[in-house]
Amino acid sequence: MSSDLLDFAIEAHGGMIRWRQWNEVAADVSVGGYLWQLKSRPGVLARTSFTASLQEQRADILLVDQGKRITFVPNNVTILAEDGHLIEGRDNPRESFDGQALETPWDDVHVGYFDGYALWQYLTAPFLYSYPGFETQEEEPWHEDGETWRVLRVTFPDFMAAHTRVQRAYFGPDGLLRRHQYTVDVLGGAPGVNYAEKYEQVNGIMVPMQRRVYAYDVGGQKIAEPVLVTIDIRNLRFM
Repeated sequence: MSSDLLDFAIEAHGGMIRWRQWNEVAADVSVGGYLWQLKSRPGVLARTSFTASLQEQRADILLVDQGKRITFVPNNVTILAEDGHLIEGRDNPRESFDGQALETPWDDVHVGYFDGYALWQYLTAPFLYSYPGFETQEEEPWHEDGETWRVLRVTFPDFMAAHTRVQRAYFGPDGLLRRHQYTVDVLGGAPGVNYAEKYEQVNGIMVPMQRRVYAYDVGGQKIAEPVLVTIDIRNLRFM
C-alpha cells in the first residue's frame, strides 16, 4: 500500500526506477554497541562483509578473520566454514529466541538471524515499504533536532522477519529517513530507536552510512546512554 509520504521518501532516496536497476547490495559493515556485551558476543560483528538481495529477504554475512560465513533467510540460518562445509544450521531460527532473558548469551545462529534481518531492512528502507504485503499510514508529525519529521506507520507482512510487525519511520523535510522506532520481539519487546546519519549517494541512491540505536522512554524520547547498537558502513555498492 502506498501513501503520499512513502512516495515522497522513495523519490528523496533515489526513486523506484533507479532502485529497480539493481539486484543486490554489498558493503563492509562494522556492528558494535552495548547489546553485544549483554549477549556475551562483543566484537563478533566488528568486521563483516554483508551482501543482500534487494528484492527478497536474503543475506550473506562473512565474518572477516573468523573463517565463517552466515547465510540468512527468514526460515533458516546456516553457518559455513571457509571451505564451504557446514558448521551449524537451524530451521525456524526465530523460535530459538523463545524464553530468552535480555542477558541470555547468543550463539552464531542467533547473531546471524538478528544481523541478517535487521541489516537487510536498514539497507532496503524505505523502498521495501512499497513491496507486496506492506501497509503504510501517515501519523502525526514529530518534532526533534529543530525539525518537523513526518511519521510513517509501517506494518510488515507476516512472512517477513522483522523486529516487530508495526514500526515507525520518521522522515525529514528533505524526505530522508532520520529516525526509525520499534520494539524488538527477539529481545522480549525491548524498545529501540534507530538514527540514520551520514548519508552518501551511491549509484543515485541515498544511503545512511552510520546508524546509532538507543532505548527510548514512555514519551518516545531517546535514552542517550548506553548506545545499544552501532552500525558503520563502508565501500557500499549496488550490483
